[in-house]
Amino acid sequence: MKTKAWAAQEKGSALQEFEFEAGDLEADQVEIAVEYCGICHSDLSLIHNEWGNAVFPLVPGHEVVGRIVNRGAQVPDTIGEGARVGLGWFSESCMACPQCLGGDHNLCRTPEQTAVGRYGGFAERVRCHWAWATPLPDGLDASKAGPLFCGGITVFNPMVQFGVKPTDRVGVIGLGGLGHLALQFLDKWGCEVTAFSSHPEKSDELRKLGADEIVNSRDAEAIGQVAGKFDFIISTVNVPLDWDAYLNALAPRGRLHTVGAVLEPIPVPAFSLIGAQRSISGSTVGSPATTLDMINFCARHDIAPVTETFPMSKVNDALEHLRAGKARYRIILEADF
Repeated sequence: MKTKAWAAQEKGSALQEFEFEAGDLEADQVEIAVEYCGICHSDLSLIHNEWGNAVFPLVPGHEVVGRIVNRGAQVPDTIGEGARVGLGWFSESCMACPQCLGGDHNLCRTPEQTAVGRYGGFAERVRCHWAWATPLPDGLDASKAGPLFCGGITVFNPMVQFGVKPTDRVGVIGLGGLGHLALQFLDKWGCEVTAFSSHPEKSDELRKLGADEIVNSRDAEAIGQVAGKFDFIISTVNVPLDWDAYLNALAPRGRLHTVGAVLEPIPVPAFSLIGAQRSISGSTVGSPATTLDMINFCARHDIAPVTETFPMSKVNDALEHLRAGKARYRIILEADF
């Protein structure tokens, strides 16, 4: 059966209507009828092959929400047809390496990525290994949930991995698609949250999202005034920063953590780390188990992305809206094939 999709035929091109033959369903796969798919800045990076790993024709999309319409013979009975699930950046992992066996499937040595080297979620249907299809609880709005499976888990995972405590003072750099979710998570986690924003005029909005304090990220003096304060700072931006200033904002044993795909090297002065036993680290999305914990946490605390919706047939308009920096804060495509 032919599957309809939207694809870039070459690097940087507009997406066009496209059809592909998916072939036989693998025994451990589920097939998802796409209802919604978020647009991530990573989709733009793939379309323009900024990371050198895109394969054309390219069907982007890795923030999928939909219903299971077909399942392989080895899929557990608990994963039934008709179940609504979400799918993020990874669609399969080997299940045999030390990382997978240890529960860190997102650190698998040979992972399959939903929209890299295969056709992603800007399509009628998409497939994945059943373990990466995360069930959605009833209390979660499916029309808004897609970005949680990339942007959401990207900022939630380091909170778990590095033991962020409710008593911690945490800073969030960048208040876009990832940062506005980080504010909500950390607020409900119980932390004292500071937003480092280049748009301090949005203070009221940032406080509604969970910020206790706002610091102008373009004001070196303002950043200097919070030196030594933070137990954890998470950077969600993909541009170079005054890294030394943010390291100096950390308390002893504090950690500066980046989830933004900064292409330039990050210079780290050794003495900024040594004297106060500070650390710098990075991470990607989380494991299936951590993703499920995040989804349930969102349902329990009524956390959702702030979204704008376009029909998938207007995908090029939606991509241009994101490219122009106008998205507030995540864009959802609603399937209308």
